[in-house]
Amino acid sequence: MPNILVLNAGSSTLKFRLLGMAAPQAPETVADGLVEKWGSPAAQLRLKISGRDPEQRPVAAESAADAAGHAIEACLPFGIDAIGHRVVHGGPRYQEPTRITPQVVEGIKEVSHLAPLHNALAVAGIEAGLRRLPGTPAVAIFDTAFHRTIPEFAALYALPLELSQKHSLRRFGFHGISHRCVSRRLLECLGRQPAGTRVITCHLGNGASVCAIRDGNSVDTSMGLTPMEGLIMGTRTGDIDPGLVLHLMTALNMSASHIDDLLNRQSGLLGISGCSGDMRDVEQAAAAGDQRAQLALDMFAYRVRKYIGAYAAAMGGLDAVAFAGGIGEHSPGARRRICQEVENLGIVLDSDRNASADSHNPTRISADGSAVDVWVIPTDEELQIAREVCELLRLPRT
Repeated sequence: MPNILVLNAGSSTLKFRLLGMAAPQAPETVADGLVEKWGSPAAQLRLKISGRDPEQRPVAAESAADAAGHAIEACLPFGIDAIGHRVVHGGPRYQEPTRITPQVVEGIKEVSHLAPLHNALAVAGIEAGLRRLPGTPAVAIFDTAFHRTIPEFAALYALPLELSQKHSLRRFGFHGISHRCVSRRLLECLGRQPAGTRVITCHLGNGASVCAIRDGNSVDTSMGLTPMEGLIMGTRTGDIDPGLVLHLMTALNMSASHIDDLLNRQSGLLGISGCSGDMRDVEQAAAAGDQRAQLALDMFAYRVRKYIGAYAAAMGGLDAVAFAGGIGEHSPGARRRICQEVENLGIVLDSDRNASADSHNPTRISADGSAVDVWVIPTDEELQIAREVCELLRLPRT
């Protein structure tokens, strides 16, 4: 039974999970955990080993590479047959799961300007794994890969075509690992094969995106060249008028770095509500009468609802919608607000099912008479990565 270690490096937290892949439908979590607050004196390792009590201890982790090292050491006693790394941006070159070599590492670095924070952290984890386990196969799984099937008329921006082609200025999309995982589970719940299906998956968390999926393939998604486009997010603006950026530069004399910080880290739910970029905090503030928080909730829901309507029109119909991610799985209020006023699309929620949806198992939350099925489908990016690693390496399963 191959053990696949999945590493997912974030801005201050590295998540990891060691999965025993005895069979595609019967994975076993051998160990999982995270190294949080790396880069600070408060760094610590949280670890849960199957059959044991959870443990927590401080660690010295000044970088993402250090954090990856601690994750590897924690899982090493159980055996590691391969490592799967989540990489946010693969650019135009990497459109499939890819065995990691020094050349691939350099290739990932070359497109890091499109996702500078995310890709740099992934590279740090990859290099740490190569140093610690040089003989163990490692695979990069790219968030952008699932969206390689988006047709050019949907992927390209209306720039001079020569410029777009020369510099790969196009919609790459993100959260592809989650969208693939959720859409496959959704079709299983519907009892349907991919052919002939038209579904929309909504990955809603601090980062958020919507994906239109026809016949099991991504045909459009709300994020674009970078993860900033599309929905309102925890601290990101999502869609804005490009002229607004020029206005900030010329009329307000903002620098590129200032604008980057404004659009990526000071906007979204945080900027609108003025209190938090966390949906839970914003919902609590709105319930207490905070009008700015209520505005943030309404704007968030409206943007998601608008994309659902647009993608239903683009696909010529809709069979099902799935909600996933921290907000999608845990906020009945967000799901209710999004699905308001879309009965004309055939979407009708059952309020009781929505309120009691199980965040650990797929749950249908649409009413019995709804023409479009609506589901809460917990995403499992680590399992999806492990499966794709096994498929690429053709690891034996017993």
